[in-house]
Amino acid sequence: MHQSAQSTLPRVIGPVMGIAIVVGTVIGSGVFKKASAVASNVNEFALVVLAWVLIGVLTLVGSLALAEVAVLLPRAGGNYVFLREGFGRWAGFLWGWVDFCVIRSASIAALASIFTESLHAVLRDLMSMETVLPYWGEQTVTVVVIVALALVNARGTTWGGGLQVLITSVKVLSLVGIAVLPFVFLAATNPNSAIDTSLLEPIWPPDISTVNWSAFGAALVGVFWAYHGWQNLGPVAEEIRNPGRNIPLALIGGMLLVTLLYVTVNIAYYLVVPRGEMIQQGRDIPVATLFAMRLLGRLGVMLASAAVMTSVFGALNGNLLVGPRLLFAMGRDRLVPHGLARLHPSYQTPAVATITLAAWSVLLVVVVALLQPGRGMFDTLTDYAMFGALSFETLVVASLFIFRRRYPPSEVDVPYRCPLYPWLPIVYVIAMSAVLGNMFISELKASLAALGLIAIGAVVYLLLFAGRPDRSEPVVDRTAGDPHVWPGSGSD
Repeated sequence: MHQSAQSTLPRVIGPVMGIAIVVGTVIGSGVFKKASAVASNVNEFALVVLAWVLIGVLTLVGSLALAEVAVLLPRAGGNYVFLREGFGRWAGFLWGWVDFCVIRSASIAALASIFTESLHAVLRDLMSMETVLPYWGEQTVTVVVIVALALVNARGTTWGGGLQVLITSVKVLSLVGIAVLPFVFLAATNPNSAIDTSLLEPIWPPDISTVNWSAFGAALVGVFWAYHGWQNLGPVAEEIRNPGRNIPLALIGGMLLVTLLYVTVNIAYYLVVPRGEMIQQGRDIPVATLFAMRLLGRLGVMLASAAVMTSVFGALNGNLLVGPRLLFAMGRDRLVPHGLARLHPSYQTPAVATITLAAWSVLLVVVVALLQPGRGMFDTLTDYAMFGALSFETLVVASLFIFRRRYPPSEVDVPYRCPLYPWLPIVYVIAMSAVLGNMFISELKASLAALGLIAIGAVVYLLLFAGRPDRSEPVVDRTAGDPHVWPGSGSD
């Protein structure tokens, strides 16, 4: 079965939009909120910085490997296609099951809830009121934001992508502002003073043997949430112009920028906010707000809330741009209703899949709001998303070993190959295996819940698809043209 013109997405994403998708979907709420969780688990400033650098380097290593897989298989669906082609249809289905049920939809619901919380904070400060929106008023705003952005992305990829470029530019500038603000503030108020480094103490543990490495691993899980989303370029690979060049450029360039911003922003936090305050007040107030409040007072609170609101809005838009491509790809393969692979006749977007994902995310918002009104939706949803996400995303990077044997460089001509192969993907897989193992200690309940959801998906697959003919779309038509030229080599 060959792809029909009606089921092929047009290539409309260039390098700038690609970088904006990577950066915009990674930078969301984590850099503003997770500093508190890291401080709760790690005492020493150097280890805090190490946590942010370590995960940044690890995601960069993963990006170097994933870029080769995505160039080999530049098809809508991303991880679904990579796992299907690498390990079999069952692996692709299980990723699709977990991603749709929890990972993507929970991320959308959580980001929308953080957007509403930040908007509410801005309104409270502007109107000098304790409460502007009642509880269910906040939930209504959350739902409206999801639906509105779903409609924008259903209207056109260039619409959603253009909005992503704009918002990503704003959020990058806001993080640069946070990173340099302590130095600007001190220079303006007292040019002769040096930055008070006493807030950074203790900088290093007096005895490395006393470090609680399990707690450090728990801190890494929080940092992972801040970096999560770096694989989001894969689902839109079919729509990227010149994928052999622009996929590696967007992945590697995007993650280098994200890592630099995260490390410098967290250094700025520790130069201004005492660690104890991060732990105590950071549970309810984003650390970025505490930071801005100490430097700029009431104006800082408003600016910080606006920065958080803008950042999560961009991440939310990015998830509603790339997320529906999973359902679209699975619909082409008949692993979900085929109607989800239908493109809008005018806009050439997977509009049905976009509305479906938005509807499921809205349902999660309502269910969590009903069942756990006393606990922040952000923590509830992110706790249960990470184990499944990290498990399958590690398998995606590991699929490179399979593709290297199946499509060796001597036989398949592609413009990008992972450097230092096989050592970089080996390092990534080993490190992620250690993180997942530690999650059974630090996040046992959430890990078991994720395994339960995967097990349910396996039962669904066995009942509905095991033993039936594979109706998957071919990744490339090997009967047309030179079989040694891969689609990722083209300039379309």
